[in-house]
Order: sequence, then structure tokens, then C-alpha cells
Amino acid sequence: MNRKKWKRIAFILFLVLLFLFAAMYVFNSLGEAKGRDYYEKTGEIIWDIKTNEKVVALTFDDGPHPKYTEQILDLLEQYEAKGTFFIVGQLAEKSPELVLRMHESGHEIANHTYTHPYTKSVSPIMEEVNQTSDTIFSITGTKPNLFRPVEGYYTDELVKESVKKGYKIVMWSWHQDTEDWKNPGVNKIVNTVLNGLGNGNVVLFHDGGGNREQTVQALEKILPELKNQGYRFITISQMIRLQNDSNQHIVEEGK
Repeated sequence: MNRKKWKRIAFILFLVLLFLFAAMYVFNSLGEAKGRDYYEKTGEIIWDIKTNEKVVALTFDDGPHPKYTEQILDLLEQYEAKGTFFIVGQLAEKSPELVLRMHESGHEIANHTYTHPYTKSVSPIMEEVNQTSDTIFSITGTKPNLFRPVEGYYTDELVKESVKKGYKIVMWSWHQDTEDWKNPGVNKIVNTVLNGLGNGNVVLFHDGGGNREQTVQALEKILPELKNQGYRFITISQMIRLQNDSNQHIVEEGK
């Protein structure tokens, strides 16, 4: 094989390797994410908080639903509880009266995209976040600053773009995923919450996305029991303020 052919082969191999390295870089930048410890320190994502106060945040994804969300709002009102609703924009447009009721009742309204897409591509996700934010503003006159990604999936790039838009990403306490979307049975949902609950926990429920009768029935048992135990039901933003006040107190004590 002459020298000219060797040079051509070497050049082709170089291009192939260059392409592979570029592809690996893009894949890693899209798919990897720093862990919980890192993002809890930066404050860009919240899972739960450490506190001595008996507070809990009840969060609801995938609504509003014309039947189940209304029933949940009735229960929260009955037990003087505040919740945080991560709503889907296109569903909010179908039930604006429920979104307005959430707002006027002192619940927190947060962003859960516009169509609930199963995608890892950041650009379309952020477009949907913006669209849902506009929808919420058109109904309530306020824009949300909390965002929960679909299925809780995030990457460093998604966090970066969310923060740039003024959002804090909200997850949930790892042991407080009720998995109510699977309809596992009312007692299973109740036991998941009551057996593992601690101060400052964030509980994940769903008020939309399917049949949520079990969720409603579970809340009928969970709310009075936790209230009897002395828990207060607060929104995510109230929980964040509580954490910030606690951190400030620690700083002042250390001076």
C-alpha cells in the first residue's frame, strides 16, 4: 500500500474518532446530571428540608382533573391544609375555574409542562414550561417559579435553563412517592405516607392523569391522621422560606 493511501486511511480514521468523541460529548452533556448532594447545596433543586417543625408539603401532579382535583380541593379545605399543584398547561386551559380556585384558596400553583411530554430534549421542555407559565398567568395574574420535570427526570442542562428562567426545580422525598398513579390500593398509599413521614417531607400524589379515586380515598384517611399528630400542611414556597430562615439563624448564631 503506497504512502498516499495510508494518509487517506489515517485521515478517515481521524474523522471517525473525532465524530465519536463529539457524539460522546453531546450524549453526556444531555444525559448526565450532578447528584442530589450537589444540587441541595446550590439550592437549585429541593427534595425536602431538615426542620424540627412538624410540617409537610403535599404535592399533586398531572392535573387539574375536573372530578378528582375538585374533590381534593374540598378535602384540603376541610382540614385547613395547603397543597402545591404541579399542573399541566393544556389541562389548566380546560379547567380554568379549578386553577383559579387553587389560587384564591391559598394553594400554590406550579409548572409541570404543557402536554406532559416524555422527552429528554431541553429546548421543547422549556418551550412547554413557558407556555404553561403564560397559561397560569392568564388565569391567576401570577406566574409560577416552581417547576417539576416530567417523571422527575432532569439533566444539568435542564437545571441550568430552568434557573436561567427563574425556576427552582422541585422533586419529592424519596420515601414519599405514593405511586398512586399505579392504583396500588388505598391502604398502600396511606401506609406509604403515614409509616415513613418525617418533618419537612415532600409527598408526591397525582390528581390527574387517570383514575384517582384511590388518591382521594387515601387523603380522606391521611389528612385527619396527620392533623391529629400535629402536622401543618404548607406549600413548597413556605417550606423553602422556612429552610432559608433556619439557615439564616444558623449563620447568625455562628457569628
